[in-house]
This record gives sequence, C-alpha cells and structure tokens, in this order.
Amino acid sequence: MSELDRPLSPHLQIYRWHFTMALSILHRATGLALAAGLLLLTWWLTALAHGPEAFATVRAAIDHPLGGIVLFGFTLALLYHLANGVRHLLWDLGYGLGKEEAFRSGLVVLGFAGLGTLLLWLVILAF
Repeated sequence: MSELDRPLSPHLQIYRWHFTMALSILHRATGLALAAGLLLLTWWLTALAHGPEAFATVRAAIDHPLGGIVLFGFTLALLYHLANGVRHLLWDLGYGLGKEEAFRSGLVVLGFAGLGTLLLWLVILAF
C-alpha cells in the first residue's frame, strides 16, 4: 500500500469506541440540546411578558405529553452536562486522568444525571 492510498487524518473507522469517548460526544450533544432548550425558555419568558393568552399557549405546549418529555430530556441533559463539566474541571486540575479513574468518574456522571433527574421529577410531580 503506497502512502498516497492511506487516510490523511484519523477517522472513526480506525478508532475503537471507548466509554469516555462516547461520554465526550454526549457532553457536546447535551450542550447543543441545552442551547436549543434556551430557545424554549426564551419563548416561555416572552409569553409571560405578553400576557395571559400568550402564556396559555406556552402552558398548553408544556402540559402536552410531548412537552413533558422535552422538559424531562432537558433536565437530564442539564444534569449530565453539569456533572460532566465538574468532571472536566477535575481533569484540568490533574485528578482522575487514569483509565480506571476516568471510567469510574464516567459512571458517577451517568448515575448522578439519571438519579438526579428522577429525584427532581419525583419532587416536581409530587406538587
């Protein structure tokens, strides 16, 4: 194989997927989801300022089952992004950079995001 036939840069077909690699990609995806969620928050705040009829429209969208799923997903993305951001800060300080520590901290991030979301929604639905 000549050198001209090989890829010029690494690509996904070369890399074997790792847990930390998937969490890194998920961190970026949740950042995008949070940016999109800010548009919904802006819609809610604007409707609040425009009066009861505009707010009723937003409230109807939120009360729809799909609206609840979106809010649940937004909460999950927020807590995941928060926990993984703290994990990255610890990495910047030099803690948890080994393979085993990175794997365990990834499990902690996923556990925090999942359990935190469930507990938060149980509290929300209780009221």
